[in-house]
Amino acid sequence: MPEIGRLLIIIGLFFNFIAILSLLRMPDVYTRLQAAARSVTLGTGSIMLGVFVCQGFSATGFKALFVTAFLILICPVCVHALAKGAYKSKVKLADESVCDQYQEDLNI
Repeated sequence: MPEIGRLLIIIGLFFNFIAILSLLRMPDVYTRLQAAARSVTLGTGSIMLGVFVCQGFSATGFKALFVTAFLILICPVCVHALAKGAYKSKVKLADESVCDQYQEDLNI
């Protein structure tokens, strides 16, 4: 069973590494938030599930499950709030952006 836990931790580290690369490669705040939030949620969630599998039904295992559930519920809300705050602060989209769908929806 610890082999499955180690595999989950390695998968989580891979997704967190992808999140780091997306922060460096994406052109603007909005795409960085979108890419990093998904990768970090999957990465940290996998690491916490791996900790649960390795530790079993102990205090540490239950804490890892609680962190996983909390992360899955809270991360999308936090990213949405950050993106909306950046938009209201008039942070520009990347030059490569084709359209501003949020602004188009507000004008309707």
